[in-house]
Amino acid sequence: MKRIVAPFASDPENSRGRVVAEAESPLRTAFARDRDRIIHSQAFRRLKHKTQVFVFHEGDHYRTRLTHTIEVAQVARTVARALGLDEDLAETLALAHDLGHTPFGHAGERELDKLMRPYGGFDHNAQSLRILTKLERRYALFDGLNLTWETLEGLVKHNGPLINAEGDPVGRYRERGLPEALLEYAADHELELSSYASAEAQVAAIADDIAYNAHDIDDGLRAGLFGLIDLGDVPLAGESLSEVLRLYPDLEHDRLVHETVRRLMGDMVEDVITETRRRAEKFRPQSVDDVRSLGEWFVCFGSQMREKNRVLQSFLSDRMYHHERVEAIMDRARRVVRDLFGAYMADAGLLPASWRGSAVKDDTPRYARQVCDFIAGMTDRYALEQHKRLFDLDPLFR
Repeated sequence: MKRIVAPFASDPENSRGRVVAEAESPLRTAFARDRDRIIHSQAFRRLKHKTQVFVFHEGDHYRTRLTHTIEVAQVARTVARALGLDEDLAETLALAHDLGHTPFGHAGERELDKLMRPYGGFDHNAQSLRILTKLERRYALFDGLNLTWETLEGLVKHNGPLINAEGDPVGRYRERGLPEALLEYAADHELELSSYASAEAQVAAIADDIAYNAHDIDDGLRAGLFGLIDLGDVPLAGESLSEVLRLYPDLEHDRLVHETVRRLMGDMVEDVITETRRRAEKFRPQSVDDVRSLGEWFVCFGSQMREKNRVLQSFLSDRMYHHERVEAIMDRARRVVRDLFGAYMADAGLLPASWRGSAVKDDTPRYARQVCDFIAGMTDRYALEQHKRLFDLDPLFR
């Protein structure tokens, strides 16, 4: 079947380019090359031992940041293909969206942000940008991965504009302002922070929502944080479960869970494709810049699905993310981050040699950012090993 390319799709042949000019690859588009650089990065490999919800020791079958990222990429490619968008760019942004996360999930991020408040705070999206433009050191001619403008723009703005037309921070940055890493980069390289990102970036963002809603139901059931009966009155999940029970009334538990989750994902994917096609007919964007300047989301759920998704996320927040078992382990995880930060701030000699050589202890904010970069890049396992080495204490298991 011949593939139709939408007029508002990002075109790798018309990319705004890279900060450091490079010869084009004869075998890969610019966006495919970005994707491959991310896959081969150290930060991407570390995702395999970073928490999604459950710390690695709790079981081999729970999602990690890596398996979550792969699932997001699969959904993003499916949606991008259906909408006639550039699949490589959508996949690239899906693969990069969680690179800046700390060990121990959002608990680790909140603790590191709290510790870094005197020095500019911590934001995982800004940290992803630091990784891709500074902290990955693999190439002879530049720090970072020297990705295309479209990839960096999509990474920074996949959750919407960061500032309004007057330059004031909006959304999650309204109260505290833009993170330092974003300000530093935007000062030299304009990313048009007041506009929406490309349709491909918006696809990656909504694929993230779809993937984590579905797999968190799967992981929550597997962990016994709630049961199938609890899903009965939850929109999307309850509807999918009822359909499976009607078709297969005697299905064993594990198959019942999988059949429920796959239908839930399918319903969400179909809804976002239908709604985005409706918006394409309504707004008639003729270029990627038309999507950026639309002033509202282009790739999104319909109104009914948005409400169902909101209720489902509320259920997961109450019954999973704030479950006493999860909260207990995350309280201990926060202690690990807090102890490590305090130790490294007090003694630069505790840092590995590769980090110790560049430490600037007499410049406290700069040194704190180095410590932050080091801790943020840790896997759960490495953080626990370092805590054990420094304190002879394993706080997660005692």
